Amino acid sequence: MHDINALKELLREPKEVMITTHHKPDADALGSSLGLAGYLKKLGHRVTVITPSDYPSFLTWMEGNEDVLVYSEKNDALVRRIIEESQVIFCLDFSVLSRINEMGEYIRHAKGTKVLIDHHLQPEDFADLDFSNPKAAATAELVYDLIKALGDGDKIDTGIGECLYAGIMTDTGSFRHPSTSKNVHLIIADLLHIGVNTSNIHRLIYDSSSELRLRFLGYALKDKLVVHHEYKTAYIAITADELKAYDSKTGDTEGLVNFALSIEGIVFAAVIIDRVQAVKMSFRSVGDFSVNEFARANFNGGGHRNAAGGMSLDSLDNTVAKFESLLPQYKDQLLASIN
Repeated sequence: MHDINALKELLREPKEVMITTHHKPDADALGSSLGLAGYLKKLGHRVTVITPSDYPSFLTWMEGNEDVLVYSEKNDALVRRIIEESQVIFCLDFSVLSRINEMGEYIRHAKGTKVLIDHHLQPEDFADLDFSNPKAAATAELVYDLIKALGDGDKIDTGIGECLYAGIMTDTGSFRHPSTSKNVHLIIADLLHIGVNTSNIHRLIYDSSSELRLRFLGYALKDKLVVHHEYKTAYIAITADELKAYDSKTGDTEGLVNFALSIEGIVFAAVIIDRVQAVKMSFRSVGDFSVNEFARANFNGGGHRNAAGGMSLDSLDNTVAKFESLLPQYKDQLLASIN
């Protein structure tokens, strides 16, 4: 919080503020953005939240969701104008501008003061004020701490609290990941005190599957799961036709990688999906094996030590072949990692 005084001065008078987050926002991305937006509106700022893509329908219950502007080619001129006119630009839950697609270069050249709030490793040096902390469990945790540090903890109401809780709950894996610190539990205690209905939020996010999504999950686990016990690795590769066959929507593949990781003895899991424009990859690990380093070295990605993403412009078959060819190189690390 070394830039807290500068941020406090920046927000002293009402301004035109924009908030954005990464492509295909998850609960932490959207929750931290809408939670921050709710707080800034209480200070009198004029706030616009813009996402670089759509996001899962199970997140649309969050307070402020109805005002979110989703970027598209059709509204490109409007988004560019908002970015150009914003006096303050908050960038949440991403560490490099390429994570927000076309909007990245617009923001890079924008005149407004850029504020980064994020918990990913190796942030790009583009922000004027940097509240990046890779030790934090979630960006929503950082937003909560930031509001408190600004002396405005009393402005966190139930609506804001619900958004922040959703981000913290999901990014900690329902509080089971090692990142679940004492600070996380203290924050949750405060959110419970102001009336956040934690069980309802869990239901809205995790118990809102369509029938087709459940059938897709069953198919993926039964027919697409590949397990290499000799490398303590499991992965699932999904074709574009398979997504189409199950009418897959944004968010339908979320969490799939965790099923592969849950197999006894597995320390490294991946989901590899043909999204037509590119092959997208989601990596998870337990123990000391760094999927962040694996993704950065091999698949133009990155993230956290135990949770990262990557991408490939090659075909799905060639990407899977490359993934499998890499496993022998990492065998010693994988076998040494404790699950």
